[in-house]
Amino acid sequence: MAEGAKSTRAARTTYGGTRSENPQKTSLALIIINVGVWIAIMVTGGAGSRLVDLLALRPNGVCLTGQGAFDQPEASCVNPATWLPGVSDGAYWQMITSTFAHVEVVHIGFNMLALWVLGPTLEAYVGRVRFLALYLLSGLAGSVLVYWASYEYGSTLGASGSIFGLMGGLLVVTVKIRGNVQGILTWIAINAVITVVGAGSISWQGHLGGFLGGVLIAALLIYAPKPRRTTWQVSGMVAIGVVLVLATALRTTQLA
Repeated sequence: MAEGAKSTRAARTTYGGTRSENPQKTSLALIIINVGVWIAIMVTGGAGSRLVDLLALRPNGVCLTGQGAFDQPEASCVNPATWLPGVSDGAYWQMITSTFAHVEVVHIGFNMLALWVLGPTLEAYVGRVRFLALYLLSGLAGSVLVYWASYEYGSTLGASGSIFGLMGGLLVVTVKIRGNVQGILTWIAINAVITVVGAGSISWQGHLGGFLGGVLIAALLIYAPKPRRTTWQVSGMVAIGVVLVLATALRTTQLA
């Protein structure tokens, strides 16, 4: 029996991933991480927390003074506590940490609800590892567009890029299986309207970048040739990751 168990292949999803016994567990784990970061921010000062300064994505670092923020090296900032690091100054972790940080209750509430609704469905099609890759790379894609197209000294945070990536991914899956796209298109349309209406306070860059990243990654996973499917999928995702890293490096040279 032991030998038989060893030789039994794990059940696979429709598009090559190992089938999860409970697809909700991955989304729940991501929700716990996001909520944990949010609680840490709340108990350390909320919007004024030093954690926000460190975790939020800021393209260029700034030194805060009584008159405002100025672009000057950290070494010349009189009080180190007023220095807000940016990606171009070496705070590259912000490209990822910003996708797990929130301040407003409504913001994290909506994102986590969307993750809970969309995540398990998508994971059931592609498997846990591929789902996580899509989630994280979509968030990174959103961060890259924020890095390139947002205000140089502003800060951006939230999991919306990853959530829009899930929407894009489910759209690709639904089209592939010839399902009813009305539901996911309605969800996308509502969020697109919210993005446009709240353009002053909502990062359209993160939303658009995440959505395009999710569509591209899902298309790679769903339409990869069956022969050597895993090789095609892994190679494609690595290539996407490399492109995103190179885009980040190129933008850094412009801001440095």
